[in-house]
Parts: sequence; C-alpha cells; structure tokens
Amino acid sequence: VTHQLLFTSSQKALMLEMKSLQEEPVEGFKITLVDEADLYNWEVAIFGPPNTHYEGGYFKARIKFPMDYPYSPPTFRFLTKMWHPNIYENGDVCISILHPPVDDPQSGELPSERWNPTQNVRTILLSVISLLNEPNTFSPANVDASVMYRKWRDSKGKDREYVEIIRKQVLATKAEAERDGVKVPTTLAEYCVRTRVPAPDEGSDLFYDYYYDDDDVEGGEGDCCYDEDDSGNEES
Repeated sequence: VTHQLLFTSSQKALMLEMKSLQEEPVEGFKITLVDEADLYNWEVAIFGPPNTHYEGGYFKARIKFPMDYPYSPPTFRFLTKMWHPNIYENGDVCISILHPPVDDPQSGELPSERWNPTQNVRTILLSVISLLNEPNTFSPANVDASVMYRKWRDSKGKDREYVEIIRKQVLATKAEAERDGVKVPTTLAEYCVRTRVPAPDEGSDLFYDYYYDDDDVEGGEGDCCYDEDDSGNEES
C-alpha cells in the first residue's frame, strides 16, 4: 500500500512539474517524455548559452525519476559526449543538488546543498547550466578535465586546450540538431525565447511541438535566466 501511495504521489508531482514547465518554460531547454506512457523518464535537449564555450551546442540528456520522487532525487545523464570536470565518462552529472540529503562530511558538501523535496526539475536544469560554465574542481568526476580547466582558468585563457575540446564537441552536435530538425539559438535574444505551449489539437500536451516562436519573446535580454557576464565566458 505504501509503495502504491508513493507511486501515485510521484506521478502527480511529475505531471504538475511537466505542466508548469509547459506554461513557464526554462529558457534554453526543450523537454519531452522518452515514452508518453512513462512519466519517470524525460529527455532533455540543452542549448549552449550564447557568449560561453558551449554557444551553439545541442546537448541531449535523460532525467530518470525514482518512484518516491520528490523525496529522493532523480539522476541526470548526458547522452551527448561531454568533456567537463563534473561529468563522468558515462555522462552522469555529479552535482550537489542531485545527491541524497545525508550528512557526509568527507564530501565537502553541506546537507543544505543536497537534494530536498522542495527542489524540482526547474532548479536542476538551472543548476546544470550553471555547472557547465562554473565547474566545481573540489571533487571532480573527470580528473583530467578538471586539471585542464584549471590550466585554462589559471592562465587567464591562454592555455586553450580545455576550450578547444569543448568547441569540437559543440561542432559535433550540429549534425544531430540538423537530423532532429532543431534550430539551435546562437544569440541571446533567440536563447531567451520561451517555448510555446502546443494547442490541444496539436497532439499530446506533454510535448513541445514547436520550440521557437518569434512572437513569444518576453522582455528581451532582461528576461533571460542566464547572465551573459558569467565567469564561464571565454576570455580574449
């Protein structure tokens, strides 16, 4: 009975989150269900924010939710090959917000930085974007990428090996974007366009059928979730 209650509760939570993300989307993301009959597996397309190393990129990921969500965190795995200090070779993202709320002094994380039931997909997505541009090198998932990132940072951008690998990965995503028929934003104005919620006769209301609609820009640059002055920007 308890298992069934958790299952019903998590389904309701996920349906509400999907509805919220349709009505108030996060800029720079496109979310669909892997299988319309399964609320526990979401596919995410992440567009690299303009004015960063990831500009023009089209990165795919999967979010898998546990049956007792939101009491336990989901997992977030990139399907696209990513070179980053906090992303494992298999694509799993290592970020505090996705770690269970246990007291683990050796991790260097405060319990308050870890998952709690007030977090949601929206906060996860924003945290992942922040992590892409501001890696945490304290306990890296990819040690080689962490060393390379620190060389780039400490040389004030003169050591460009880290940046060049990322730019190659970004270029490699263009073919997949073309195959999927997706127009990747390259300017801040395009990036900040909100997803239009499909009308009922356009198919399932759990899917975003059209990502861009020029009439949907809200307030221009000031409305964007991303700060273009972020420290992850390329240095000249």
